Amino acid sequence: MTRDRVTIALPDADEATRAAILDRARRRGFARFHDRAELPVAPGEGEEVVVREGDRLRGVGPAGSDVVVATVADAATLELAVRATPPGGVLAIEWTGDRVIPLENAIAARGRRFAVWVYARTPAEVSGALGALEHGADRVFVEIHSVEQVDELESLVEGPTSQPLQWIRAPVLAVRPAGIGDRVLVDTTSLLAPEEGLLVGSAAAFLFHVASEAVGSAFSRARPFRVNAGAAHSYVLLADGTTRYLSELEPGDAVLVTRPEGGVRSARVGRVKIERRPMVVVTADDAGTPRTIFLQEAETVRLSTESGRVASTELAPGASVRAVHLPPARHLGHAVEETVHER
Repeated sequence: MTRDRVTIALPDADEATRAAILDRARRRGFARFHDRAELPVAPGEGEEVVVREGDRLRGVGPAGSDVVVATVADAATLELAVRATPPGGVLAIEWTGDRVIPLENAIAARGRRFAVWVYARTPAEVSGALGALEHGADRVFVEIHSVEQVDELESLVEGPTSQPLQWIRAPVLAVRPAGIGDRVLVDTTSLLAPEEGLLVGSAAAFLFHVASEAVGSAFSRARPFRVNAGAAHSYVLLADGTTRYLSELEPGDAVLVTRPEGGVRSARVGRVKIERRPMVVVTADDAGTPRTIFLQEAETVRLSTESGRVASTELAPGASVRAVHLPPARHLGHAVEETVHER
């Protein structure tokens, strides 16, 4: 997960503020922290606390060595820092001026010879540091001064939920016309493969795999960035493992892109289009419980099935759709432990 490449630098503040930030960060899944040398916070199980003294990070380099932090102000100081980094070592950088282009230069010089660590002044700088030249820095230290900034950092960090998906096959019981409804197109900022798609459904406990429009039709071009996901009321699985209603998606949200029984990744929503279109309701059998999804009736809208991707205009009873099981109870998208029945 990309979150593992982020280290939260705790502020030199009162203990109540530090404790609140630490608690929120742990709840959000962060496990690496950077603290003052005189009285660093004690790491919990599976956590790491990095201590900086002057220009050195103590005992976090190869074989427990110290890492020297280079202050980079221009091309000359960056070149000196790169030359001073031995193979297998760590180039740690604190910027005083430009940060984007010099980071790209450092990553280009890195190859596989050494690791690149950088300091970010705010959460807003983290995404750029992690994504520079596609691969980004190996580690980013980011200054956090409030619990609100922890939430901001979480929303910016790419990386899908580590929770494994429980894939199942479910037979289709019925495909029926469902009148006119508001369907939601999700256009991402990434190009999706034909096998990739989003997990969508009327019940949080059972989400169908709706394939991308990376394959067009005889009368329309491919739209590899798009998933015609379903009706406005439907749940969609986000990259952090929470759910949201399709009607609530906004540009910048991170959705979970999946392949049936395959890999997962995060993609950002670039645009959402809600339009009224003819719909069908697909009902599948989930071990005796009927599960539904409402889809636009169109040749480019496809569910993943055991025999491939099938358009909503061609889907028929007897087909076996691909879907996932999730915890059924949700509060504001987060799984909770309570009794719930969705029909």
